Amino acid sequence: MTKQLHENICEERLFSSIFNKYAKDLHNFLYYKYGDLLNPKDKVQEAFIKLWENCAKVSPDKAKSFVFTTANNLMLNETAHQKVVLKHQQIKPKTYTNETPEFLMQETEYMDKLQKALSNLTDAQREAFMMNRVEGKRFKEIAELLEISTKAVEKRIYGALEKLRKDIKEL
Repeated sequence: MTKQLHENICEERLFSSIFNKYAKDLHNFLYYKYGDLLNPKDKVQEAFIKLWENCAKVSPDKAKSFVFTTANNLMLNETAHQKVVLKHQQIKPKTYTNETPEFLMQETEYMDKLQKALSNLTDAQREAFMMNRVEGKRFKEIAELLEISTKAVEKRIYGALEKLRKDIKEL
């Protein structure tokens, strides 16, 4: 007992033996508890650095408790930090545009008109039109997919265009 009172963790020999004795167990503890994403190896190193910085204050019989508590607290701090980072990543920054509010309102009205006009098309016209204009498919591809002739596809798309032009004057 009196020998422990005179031993000091600041002695390199004793510190090395404590490191060799507990480092692997500490790493395994952190790895099992928190996984590999928060770098348990780094936290083990940081815990032993803190032990070295506080070597005069920590007795050898409290060293294990000190490094395990310190490393666990470091991991908890890192976990809390990662939660904050995730929270800020989820918050989308405000988008600013150069368009005037009037232009944005007109754009919204136009999109509403377009949606209404598209819903007024027959199912066959809408299907062929959307495949051509949105998906970029050629008349021949559409004809093969719908199992109809190329002329039928042309008729559906041109009929859709005429109806859309009538419903929306700006198109």
